[in-house]
Amino acid sequence: MSDVRPDLDEIEACFAALVEGRMSRDAADRWAGRWVAGDTVECDELSWWALTLLYGIDLRHGPGEPYLHDDEQVRDWLEEFRRRRAG
Repeated sequence: MSDVRPDLDEIEACFAALVEGRMSRDAADRWAGRWVAGDTVECDELSWWALTLLYGIDLRHGPGEPYLHDDEQVRDWLEEFRRRRAG
């Protein structure tokens, strides 16, 4: 596990890759989980907000059911991240 949290560019790139279909939900969950589940790295508020959304992004309502958060909601989170980042 890395002791250095990802920077905002890396977090945005993960969100974008997920939205664009270049990264699976499982991979995004595992990527974010390295920091969220370890709880050993301090993060700024925006980074923590985004990482906690990405961690668990692969959760479903039940076996074989749709994802808990649909693709539109994930796109909305990326846009929200960009708005918050821009200040």
